[in-house]
Amino acid sequence: MNLARRRLARLVILIALVGARALAADAPPAAPPALVVLGDSLSAAYGIRVEEGWVALLERRLAEQGYGYRVVNASVSGETSAGGLARLPRVLERQRPALVVVELGGNDGLRGLPITELKRNLAAIVDEARAAGARVLIVGTVMPNNYGPEYTERYRASFAAVAKERRVALVPSLFAGIAPEEQNFQADHLHPAARVQGQLLDNVWKGLKPLLGAPVRGR
Repeated sequence: MNLARRRLARLVILIALVGARALAADAPPAAPPALVVLGDSLSAAYGIRVEEGWVALLERRLAEQGYGYRVVNASVSGETSAGGLARLPRVLERQRPALVVVELGGNDGLRGLPITELKRNLAAIVDEARAAGARVLIVGTVMPNNYGPEYTERYRASFAAVAKERRVALVPSLFAGIAPEEQNFQADHLHPAARVQGQLLDNVWKGLKPLLGAPVRGR
């Protein structure tokens, strides 16, 4: 009787193992983690084709180099830091990102909004994103010279100040290597042309790559 029971127990375990393996084989693969770009027109490919913008180029580079991220471009032309902060909870809830790239502040500067307000909003964005489990990269920009040296410098320094205070990664300027040369910009002198979007990506990549982890597959 004891031998029969042992055999029955082994049979039950074997059936359970086979069933578990079958369920694992049938289960859909886990969705890749999301990388969200929370930005304004500089990231929304304003004035150029979407596939030419630096965010689309980022998506291609991630795929080519074997990083298992899906890129979600949550950028809106005309967005301010306050608008991005207001939209963020919904973005975090829907996407549950592993990474959030914050490219906001240009429209705050162009409207002459207080730098203290910009810094407060950026800090709140960082805090909310990290509370949701995401790593954060802040991408800075620069203002045209006609806004005056004092405001222009305070604006430029605000991104580094928030990044240092919140201890997150920083790209000092999205425009590194392209400003102030007019031929690198569209007719409005504000939005980078299609031909320099690769340089924008390279600027972001310097700060982003250390946050990506190892590729999920070799090249």
